[in-house]
Amino acid sequence: MKHLVLITLFCVSLLICSCGSDDSKTCTTCNSEQTIEFLICEESNGNASVNGEDTGTQYSVYLEGLIAAGADCGGE
Repeated sequence: MKHLVLITLFCVSLLICSCGSDDSKTCTTCNSEQTIEFLICEESNGNASVNGEDTGTQYSVYLEGLIAAGADCGGE
């Protein structure tokens, strides 16, 4: 019985840990008259990455800057 309780606790802890590490990203495609199409994503730290390279700038700030500069991002 003691082993069953330990196994159950172990399985529950695995489920909790696996749910907490969701690595999904928000990404959109952008382009402008000056650039070819590129991918901008929000990384887990909140920064924007362009084609996989972290920009060191918050995603929303970076995206707003691109749109203000005339880029077309995700139909915006």
